[in-house]
Amino acid sequence: MALLLLKLHIKTTSLGITVFLAEFNQAPPEQLKTLLKNCVHIQAWAEKIISNRPYSTKASLLEYAEQLSQMWSWQEILAALATHPKIGERQAKKQLNAKEQDFSSKEQAGISLDELTQQALLQGNLDYEQKFGFIFLIKAAGLSSDEILKKLHERLQNDLAIEKTIVHEQLAAIALLRLSQEIQA
Repeated sequence: MALLLLKLHIKTTSLGITVFLAEFNQAPPEQLKTLLKNCVHIQAWAEKIISNRPYSTKASLLEYAEQLSQMWSWQEILAALATHPKIGERQAKKQLNAKEQDFSSKEQAGISLDELTQQALLQGNLDYEQKFGFIFLIKAAGLSSDEILKKLHERLQNDLAIEKTIVHEQLAAIALLRLSQEIQA
């Protein structure tokens, strides 16, 4: 009976309910892979987090997840970027599952949906992709449209090596924020 309740609770998580750390420690790996994939599409990261269970605290889980994120290869990051919606782009969000859409909507809540902002973000995204060959990624949670556009224009001045480092940092920050939101202490 306890296992059945655990499965139902984690299945519900994909719709937006948090998981308690004790449940995370005991859940079947396949269910956790889905939960962790919603944070970032890097399978090796998820598998290592799962195989390192149990965690004594939420902080120890997040610390380990952060350490692992520092080891992501550029190929893993590029693959994860391919699943990320472009900042401010509503159409791209339709390709996400319900939990990823929820995360994306909350993270981009500060972005104005007016036509001028949408056009500026679209052009900025195009310029960025043309220069670097991958999407502009920023941890948008808590940022306004103006702040995001300012950062986008600043980052367009970077060289490729610097931008790869920033993208790595931003993707890790997004993944850790999402993981933190998924796990209840």
